[in-house]
Amino acid sequence: MEDNKQAPINISDIVKKLWPHKKLYYKVLPATLVLTYLFTLFFPRYYSSSVSLAPEPTGAAAMSGSLSSLASSFGLGSLAKMGGSDALNADIYPDIIQSNDFIAELMTVKVQSKEGDIKTNYYTYLRDHQKYPWWIYIKSAIVELIKPTPKDNYSGNKTISVFNLTKQQKDLFESVQGNIKCTIDKKTDIISIVVKDQDPLVCATIANATCAKLQQFIIDYRTNKAKIDYKYYQKLTADAKKDYEKARQRYGTFSDANSDLVLASYQAKVEDLENEMQLKFNIYTAMNTQLQAATAKLQEATPAFTVIQSASVPIKPAGPKRMLISIAVMMLSFFVLSGKLLMKKA
Repeated sequence: MEDNKQAPINISDIVKKLWPHKKLYYKVLPATLVLTYLFTLFFPRYYSSSVSLAPEPTGAAAMSGSLSSLASSFGLGSLAKMGGSDALNADIYPDIIQSNDFIAELMTVKVQSKEGDIKTNYYTYLRDHQKYPWWIYIKSAIVELIKPTPKDNYSGNKTISVFNLTKQQKDLFESVQGNIKCTIDKKTDIISIVVKDQDPLVCATIANATCAKLQQFIIDYRTNKAKIDYKYYQKLTADAKKDYEKARQRYGTFSDANSDLVLASYQAKVEDLENEMQLKFNIYTAMNTQLQAATAKLQEATPAFTVIQSASVPIKPAGPKRMLISIAVMMLSFFVLSGKLLMKKA
């Protein structure tokens, strides 16, 4: 029976075959290392800043927290999510941050460079104050000659309409989506937001703005129904108060004008006005009670957030890792060169 097993790789044989070409390695590997490092110098440095926060459960979510935690511990994530009636769970927070509507809100944020020479909105900063490798400038110049793009007159003073974005605006939105990452810890529900940018102060500013706008989005969503109820009872209470004050004014005016009369018709009119005033007062009291209940419900529905790690201005750049990239490319060239030499020997 023929043995189909492959022979083991003999490292010593490979070394013997490659050793005569050691001078070639002395030339190729250092050259690859130096050239790769010089090439990476064209890529601008970028910084990274992160924020971590934990939303505290409210209302029904807080009541079902123990059940959800128990379900999560057994790996029943879907059952844990069913514990609350809220359709907005933490899993969609990254999608919210990546949405065009959310990015459009960030574009109006005021930013300033660490050196203080740039003070503008985030959109203008991305459009006019970013650094790129030299070949990107050449490519943009060629494209501009072939097909000129309309001048972007957006000033950043108001939110961009995402309904009809220009190509330049779409490109800037995509760059922001690539620079902002949001992750959720499934076990602890901790939200982590990481922002990258070429300026350390802008990086920390946008990280804080992203965190604040995400919190506001969650608050607006969870309190939307409670706010509608509050405004409804606020209007009813105001109307009831006006009706009561009018009824009281009519009662007082009629009583003062006919204080000396003892006619039965007068007494009946006074009683009618008094009853009407009392009825309006009861309605006003009832509406005011409902308003206070709506206020308490709104407060209960408003989620609280615990900021575990706030954004800080980074000191050292996060990348690109020029030396690591250079070493990785050098190792790749080593294996490619070795493969070619071994194939020739074979």
